[in-house]
Amino acid sequence: MNNTPPIFVAHQLSKIYRMGEVEVHALRGIDLELYRGELVVLLGPSGSGKSTLLNILGGLDVPTSGEVRYLDHQLTGATEAELTRFRREHVGFVFQFYNLIPSLTARENVAAVTEIAQSPMRPEEALRLVGLGERLDHFPAQLSGGEQQRVAIARAVAKNPAVLLCDEPTGALDSTTGVVVLEVLEKVNRELGTLTVLITHNAGIADMADRVIRLSDGHIAEMHRNAVKKAAHELSW
Repeated sequence: MNNTPPIFVAHQLSKIYRMGEVEVHALRGIDLELYRGELVVLLGPSGSGKSTLLNILGGLDVPTSGEVRYLDHQLTGATEAELTRFRREHVGFVFQFYNLIPSLTARENVAAVTEIAQSPMRPEEALRLVGLGERLDHFPAQLSGGEQQRVAIARAVAKNPAVLLCDEPTGALDSTTGVVVLEVLEKVNRELGTLTVLITHNAGIADMADRVIRLSDGHIAEMHRNAVKKAAHELSW
């Protein structure tokens, strides 16, 4: 896997938030490389820097110092317009809350993204990939929480992103439904070769990763490869 150039290279990435007189050090000198096709789990307690790191990789936030590169694009110092284009063309986001548009069907929610993408999947194809081929014309209110999250994943992958960034994608779901959602992420990673980075505070989910990165107080405290990956349905938490 590591014979290919990394998709992301972060070097000495730091982020300080200023709140009045107080400085909060969210990231402290992070060095990291992430590769195509990897499924990476970011673990750590609340406040350890996981979401800040994900948001900087995804171009939603910028570091205070250090640099981050996506393939041959330098993200550090990019203009807001360049970051918007980067997000639109290369990154799919999945959050804890589904952010679906209530007045649009599942198909229309996905189509809202594919209309502005460069080489998108058809919305129907993306919804089939997540197991919702029969629910194309259902509105969010007619879908369970797990189904809504799968629509959100379909929306994220429909633009064929190189990178899928997931922030607590099972955080609002019970464990049974959560496993279904993780199986969808596993399938996307395997079938599309999408670099998938998944934040969780749930250590059990780490067993499905190629690589586990544990953050603590803005530092990478530990990084290891799983010798054996568990399938999502084998996870226990």
